[in-house]
Amino acid sequence: MRIATWNINSVRQRLEHLLAYLKEQSPDVLCLQEIKCQDEAFPRLEIEAAGYNVYVHGQKTFNGVAILSKSPAEVTRGLPGDDEDLQARYIEAIVPTGKSIVRVASIYLPNGNPPQTDKYTYKLAWMDRLIAHARHLLSLEECLVLAGDYNVIPEPRDARDPAAWQQDALFLPQTRAKFRELLNLGLSDALRATSDAERLYTFWDYQAGAWQRDNGIRIDHLLLSPQAADHLETVMIDKSLRALEKPSDHVPVRIDLKI
Repeated sequence: MRIATWNINSVRQRLEHLLAYLKEQSPDVLCLQEIKCQDEAFPRLEIEAAGYNVYVHGQKTFNGVAILSKSPAEVTRGLPGDDEDLQARYIEAIVPTGKSIVRVASIYLPNGNPPQTDKYTYKLAWMDRLIAHARHLLSLEECLVLAGDYNVIPEPRDARDPAAWQQDALFLPQTRAKFRELLNLGLSDALRATSDAERLYTFWDYQAGAWQRDNGIRIDHLLLSPQAADHLETVMIDKSLRALEKPSDHVPVRIDLKI
């Protein structure tokens, strides 16, 4: 079973790239972030024509997440813990796999910058809610994949220039501590479960020639429950998509589970 995650940075602007990716890699499930449109504006017909069921939790202009699945899925929208939070950042699906199910979430964790503002307070509170929900999901002892743009650089080796990120909300000690707290529930970082290599990035800024200089960071992650980690075969960063014309500043990351 192939599961991928991609911050597409506007699904309507990147539709051609998305359809090509679905055809080329044929993921069973694709988690999208930052779709930047309301549900009714999502290009549903084109994606359904490509063979996918479409589940969207959208928001006008900002944020927005979606799950595309070859199989019909049971879906819930929104991260529990704050009924007043209207930002569209979390969608979760139960996907049948024949004999069992895989529970997959598409996550767009808040950026949090500037750190001295309530944006960072919101980021940390959102991470606390995610930790609480992940604890509950892990208690179900299912094959669970929490995929998405976490806006967290876990370690110095996950940035080409760690010093440049010292005061950024993505790399502050509190941010990384919350991410470790999430992992310590019993989740595995799929990429680091398979590779200790350096210079594995998923995001390159549009500014200052970051892509050309390979000045990237790794902030897109797939976290696996023990039941999912037991089935992990491969992890790939589809870096070539960053070289396309008018690309997203993120690239997809995909895993193959032997299910």
